[in-house]
This record gives sequence, C-alpha cells and structure tokens, in this order.
Amino acid sequence: MATIGLNHYNLRAPRELLDQLKEFYCEVVGLELGQRPPLDSSGYWLYAGGQDILHLSQTHPGETRLTHVVTTFDHVAFTCTGRQEIEARLQQHGILFETAHMPLTGKVQLFFKDPAGNGVELNFAKE
Repeated sequence: MATIGLNHYNLRAPRELLDQLKEFYCEVVGLELGQRPPLDSSGYWLYAGGQDILHLSQTHPGETRLTHVVTTFDHVAFTCTGRQEIEARLQQHGILFETAHMPLTGKVQLFFKDPAGNGVELNFAKE
C-alpha cells in the first residue's frame, strides 16, 4: 500500500456557518460548487480542477463542534493562479492576509483565516 495524494478534507459546522464557509471558499478562494452524492447529512462538495477537494458537512441535531480546544491543525494550502485578482478579492471582502516569499522557489504565499477560524494558504508560482 502506498499513499499517492490528498483526496479531500472535510469541515463540519452548523447550517449558518456551513453556508458562510461555502460562500467564502467559492467567492474568495475560487473553489467551485459541484456534484455531491445524496448522503445522510446536508452539505456541499467544492471542487478545484475537476476534483472534489473540500467537503462541507452540516452537523447533526444536538452535535457540538468544539472550537475552544487546542488542536494541531494549522492550515490547508491550495495551489493557485492570478495572485493580483485574489489579493483584490481578499481586500474587497475585508480579509486581512499576510504575504510570504519563498527564497528557494520564488513562490509567493498568502495566509489568512476562513469564517470558522481555520488557516488558509494560497500558493502562487513565481511571476
């Protein structure tokens, strides 16, 4: 057995936050809403390059998601194009971000938080 790549990651949230996350990842990050099989809970599958990479699942009635605990999750990273366009989108939405320049590769990275407080990193090839 060999692991050959990352398939997707999943965020679970109550309906209101779930809808905010969908809008954020589609409008700001540039993922696309796509087909999702009929599953037990509601939610969304978001795509990049034809691959579902982010699943958003609604919490079950009475389910509590712990947001006040320390975890080891820091951020998710996406490979992107159109840095100036995305920076403009972040600014239009009032999202604060940090920029980093990778010395060996020349890549530029943008770091910010989603509406649930999860870290997001966008990577751009040297322009």
